[in-house]
Amino acid sequence: MTQARFDELIHPSTRLSLVATLAAADWAEFAFLKDHLGLSDSALSKQLATLEDAGYIATERRLDGSRRKVRARLTEHGRAAFTGHIAALQEIVAAATPADPATTS
Repeated sequence: MTQARFDELIHPSTRLSLVATLAAADWAEFAFLKDHLGLSDSALSKQLATLEDAGYIATERRLDGSRRKVRARLTEHGRAAFTGHIAALQEIVAAATPADPATTS
């Protein structure tokens, strides 16, 4: 069972979208992430560096012909943080949902 834990590092919308994208993939190429999230090279690099410094993602740099390519994946630590953050968001939303008048007395 996932323990709900609000994660300030993941919460900004750009990082949340990035982590959610990585959660659905094994590895994701830099070019795919950039296009999918609509970010510039520098903005994506900054977000990846922040998440990598926290141990939430791992990156790999490799040569593909004469081009250098970067790809990223979510680490187990990052996946646990993402799952806990989603659980915390679900708890917040559930607490804000009005009670059904038919079931309250």
